Amino acid sequence: QVQLSESGGGLVQAGDSLRLSCVASTRAFDNYAMGWFRQAPGQEREFVAAISQSHSTTRYADSVKGRLTISRDNAKNTVYLQMISLKPEDTAIYYCAARLGFAYWTYAQTDSYNYWGQGTQVTVSS
Repeated sequence: QVQLSESGGGLVQAGDSLRLSCVASTRAFDNYAMGWFRQAPGQEREFVAAISQSHSTTRYADSVKGRLTISRDNAKNTVYLQMISLKPEDTAIYYCAARLGFAYWTYAQTDSYNYWGQGTQVTVSS
């Protein structure tokens, strides 16, 4: 069982930056591929970014390319989501997720991940 805990969300203005963190409670963090998803009110949870176990492979949703960057520190059991040039449409609850091994064909699907955090709220005002 892997427990995930996100932090770093908040209320910011359009154009600001935030860095989200997700800490995993496992001794085998480097066996897990990690993903970030988000869910806005009344909408389905959507893929944001994913990173492989050794951070050699990253994938992004088209809507966030160039503004959001996923990274990880395996020594700290932590995955990050650096967000710049935030827009009101980035407002959502952001979730991190984990799975054993990187899913090269299904990394953007929620049912591809076995473990989820509780989420952290990001609100971007215009």
